[in-house]
Amino acid sequence: MKLIDVLRKECVVAGAQLSDKAEALGEIVQVAKKSPILKDVSEQEILVGLEEREKLGSTGFGKGIAIPHCRLKSVTDFVVGLITIPSGVDFEALDAEKVNLIIFIIAPEAESNKHLKLLSAISQTLLIPGVVEEILAERIPEAVCESFLRHTHAEIDTKKQTTKCFFNVFVQDENVFRDILEKLTGIETSSLVVANTENVGAYLARVPLFADFWRDKPRSFSKVIVAVVDKGLANETIRRIESVTGNLNECTGVMVTVQDIPYAAGSL
Repeated sequence: MKLIDVLRKECVVAGAQLSDKAEALGEIVQVAKKSPILKDVSEQEILVGLEEREKLGSTGFGKGIAIPHCRLKSVTDFVVGLITIPSGVDFEALDAEKVNLIIFIIAPEAESNKHLKLLSAISQTLLIPGVVEEILAERIPEAVCESFLRHTHAEIDTKKQTTKCFFNVFVQDENVFRDILEKLTGIETSSLVVANTENVGAYLARVPLFADFWRDKPRSFSKVIVAVVDKGLANETIRRIESVTGNLNECTGVMVTVQDIPYAAGSL
C-alpha cells in the first residue's frame, strides 16, 4: 500500500480555525465526506466512529499532532486526510498542548493490519525533526499535501504476518522446568522469555478472608515461559514439551496455551 494512494487530496485543508475538540471532529467528518469513497457513508456514522475511538483515549499524542481514526463496516477503502490549524485547537492531547496538525484515517473495519501499519507510518513520519514545522508553514492544500508526502516511505509493508504463534507455558512443577526450558531452546524462536509469577493460592493464603480455603501448602514455584514460534513448528513445540511432561491433558503442574499472532515485529 502506498500512502500517496490513500491520502485523498480533496481531504486536505490548510489554515483551518477550530475552537474545540468537538468542532474539530465535526470538521474532520465534513472534510472526509469530500472523498467519493465515503459517499454512501453517513456523516453520523463517521462522527460516532471517531467519538468512540476518542473515548478510549485521545489520539492527540503530543507535540501539536493528532491522528484521529476509526474503522467502519460500511467503508470499502482507506480515506486519509490532513488539516492544519496554525492557531491550534484544544484536542485533549496527552501533553495538554494545543494541536496544530490533524491527520485522520477512516478505514475499513476488516483491514486492521493495514490500519496499524498506516498509523505507524504516519506517526513515524511526523516524528522526523522539522517535518511538522514544514507542513504548517504551507498555506495551500496542494503544498501541504506535497510537503507531507515528501517525507513518507514510498511503500508501506502491509503483508499480513500470520506465520507466528504465541506460546505460554505455565510451570509450577520445579522438577520439570529446566527440562522443558532446555527443549524449547532447541526450537527456532524470535523470543524466549521466562517470567517469575506467583500462584494465586500462595497469594490468597496470605489474605485472612480466604486463608481457610487454602489449608494445603500452596505451590511456591511458579514460572511462565513465553515464546514466539513459527506456526509450522507449533506441533513440534508441543511434542517436545510432552516428551518431558507426558500427555498434557493428564498433566498437573504444567499448562500450555497457544495463540495466533496477527502481527509480530522485532526479536528478543
